Amino acid sequence: MIEFKNVTLEYPVTRTLALDDVSIGVGKGEFVYLVGHSGAGKSSFMNLVLKRALPTRGEVRIGGEPLTRYRGRRTALLRRRIGTVFQENLLLEHLNTQDNVAFTLRVTGVPQREWPARVASALRTVGLEHKKHALPLQLSQGEQQRVAIARAIVSDPPLLLADEPTGNLDPENGREVLKVLQNVHLRGTTVIVATHARELVETFRHRTLTLRKGKLVRDDPYGGYAL
Repeated sequence: MIEFKNVTLEYPVTRTLALDDVSIGVGKGEFVYLVGHSGAGKSSFMNLVLKRALPTRGEVRIGGEPLTRYRGRRTALLRRRIGTVFQENLLLEHLNTQDNVAFTLRVTGVPQREWPARVASALRTVGLEHKKHALPLQLSQGEQQRVAIARAIVSDPPLLLADEPTGNLDPENGREVLKVLQNVHLRGTTVIVATHARELVETFRHRTLTLRKGKLVRDDPYGGYAL
């Protein structure tokens, strides 16, 4: 699904080498952790997949096609097929749970008649059907992040990128969010999680990629946190 071939990414203004000759493939249906210290290149990896950045050298392929072929409307359509979850949940405070989730369907042009079934399915996956009428301020931080995950998966994207999804959560809520991400994976979604959370990576084992100063230094199919 995703292939990096000798990818180097340098930000010219700051002359920062974000990724250095990285070659890696992530197959359809995989669950992969991306670990490394701050500045190791995790967010840059995500930005390349979303085409928010282009490699300085090398090639990124999505679905077997070079990212350079995605232009204009095709780039927008690519991003719509990638669910994203960030450390900040970015929920709209004036909308309740089901309307926050449905917002994705509104902006992507999904027919309104499909919204109820899609929203209900996404909320079942994250275990929040009973909170569908709650506003964000009536939810815990963990529940808010689970709503953000539901919003990311409501359009059934084949790929979910989660960048530090447990960064603002206590250990218990962090574990709940990881369980939800595993449920998303069981739906057939490819999941990539960038994280600093050593305990979660050790507890919920999946293939783990380790970045250090922009270089891929470890690719462990059995998982585990080692920097």
